[in-house]
Amino acid sequence: MSGNQPPGYGYPQGGSGQDPYGQQNPYGQQPPQQNPYESGGYAAPGTPPAAGGNPYDQGQYAQGQYAQAPYGAPGGAPAGMPPLAESGQRFLARLIDTGVLIAFFVVATALFVDFDDATAMSFSGNIMASLMGYGLYFVYEGVMLSRDGQTLGKKAMKIRVAMLADGRVPGSAGWIRAAVYALPGVISCLGVIFWLLNSLWHLWDKPYQQCLHDKAAKTVVVKTS
Repeated sequence: MSGNQPPGYGYPQGGSGQDPYGQQNPYGQQPPQQNPYESGGYAAPGTPPAAGGNPYDQGQYAQGQYAQAPYGAPGGAPAGMPPLAESGQRFLARLIDTGVLIAFFVVATALFVDFDDATAMSFSGNIMASLMGYGLYFVYEGVMLSRDGQTLGKKAMKIRVAMLADGRVPGSAGWIRAAVYALPGVISCLGVIFWLLNSLWHLWDKPYQQCLHDKAAKTVVVKTS
């Protein structure tokens, strides 16, 4: 650059009047853009997840970050976290799974209730049918939730159960959740009251919208799409 040529806009002058940047705008060539989320397995904000999927769905939520910024906490849910399932989705999913429970009771009743014996039908037959029906449902839900966090109803409604701390599949916690939901049903009227209270609990629970069986298992119900 000649001495009588004004410097480029925004460039400081050295003592010799030379452009200290070597007559080349260091900002003229943009550095390679790097998505800061990619290293953590996240897609850029506002874009679909990158290949590999949502790390929350794969149980890879790094270093318990979700536990530090949970739903409703300052800052809200971290990027990449799926939204909580809606009450309508949960109700319809439970309705479908109740159909499974009814099917188990039909089988149990056919095996243990003698319809020709009113005494057996009122006492031992009904007790055994109840134990078997709720027992089968406990196994059904425990197996499904521990495997991928979804029962048939949850698959149909595109929601799933996830661990509250990091989003992974419940595993053994799925059995805890299933036990708290299903097994109290064998206690007759008290079981029905608990079941109703348990199922409605998420309507007023904040910020995670958990039922009592979610609290026992430390799980949360989220959308899968």
